[in-house]
Amino acid sequence: MPLLRPTMVLSHLDLEEPTFVRTLSLNVVAMGLLTGATLRLYRVLILQAGWSNSWLWIAGTFLGGVGILFLLATLHIGNYPVRSWVWRAPLFALLEAATEVTVSLALTVSGLERIGSVTATIEDWQISALKILSVRFVGIVFFALMLAFVSTLVRLVLLPRKPSPQPRS
Repeated sequence: MPLLRPTMVLSHLDLEEPTFVRTLSLNVVAMGLLTGATLRLYRVLILQAGWSNSWLWIAGTFLGGVGILFLLATLHIGNYPVRSWVWRAPLFALLEAATEVTVSLALTVSGLERIGSVTATIEDWQISALKILSVRFVGIVFFALMLAFVSTLVRLVLLPRKPSPQPRS
């Protein structure tokens, strides 16, 4: 009788299914849609909650939106090697911006979209759609470039390198 049965060898492995969040974060389409809808609804809630003349309120709500955007972008692209970010970051940015523009259109048509204290119109939506597309695309691509630079730099500086094999004489 062998000392280790095959069932004993395999029984200690954790072969679990990935969590829902992990599965969601691997899908570029799902993450782009989630991020775009979340940012637009965050904006609606901030504008509905009230307005303050305090610089802390303005800066806090702005940084909250930027934080949500870059957190969800990092949650997606962080699952993949830096080489695949070349196409993942722009695709994520386009999906996010398209979703945000679509949600904004739905809110504008229903009369819930605001520009400051005034209800937005279709003309306002057209201008904001172009602004959203350009700012989000440039912002996410630039963020991915900076994240790739920092992660590569950290990997080169902090992770130990394997010594190169010495040639035999």
